[in-house]
Amino acid sequence: MGKLREPLNEIANCGLPAALEAIGERWSFMILRAAFNGVRHFEEFLSEIGIARNILANRLTRLTEAGILHRNPCPDDRRRVEYRLTAKGLDFLPTMIALRQWGERWETGVPSNPVLCDERDRRPIMQVSIRSHDDRILNNMDLCWIDASEVSAKATEITPEERSKVRKLGSA
Repeated sequence: MGKLREPLNEIANCGLPAALEAIGERWSFMILRAAFNGVRHFEEFLSEIGIARNILANRLTRLTEAGILHRNPCPDDRRRVEYRLTAKGLDFLPTMIALRQWGERWETGVPSNPVLCDERDRRPIMQVSIRSHDDRILNNMDLCWIDASEVSAKATEITPEERSKVRKLGSA
């Protein structure tokens, strides 16, 4: 039996294409970035991120339909609408931070200012990383694919036969 790998042609069962479909493209990321920074109203989004009105309306609708943003009329002025991140939207924060850190390292080459910090200690956050069940930091050579039916919540000794069935991420 060959080594297991992710079934690349089965995109219907993969969370990555589904996530990309829900989030969309660059302007959706910029809207989410603004929402994470406390922007709530259509006109604020327009002025803060410099997006065209029709594109903003389209992306806000898509993000709302995907359950990432929630649209509420403002209590003090029912004609005004407020957009807030849902629990689903808030769960996207680690992804946004990871993308920002990656862009700082590989694209701009400079750290962003202001710096994202832990509110309690007022110290910069760590790099987003992949962590094992016991909190070790992992890299691509520490990862492998295992069939879901064989994954156990218990830590067990891996036999040589089981080890031969796995394929390390990034290996041929």
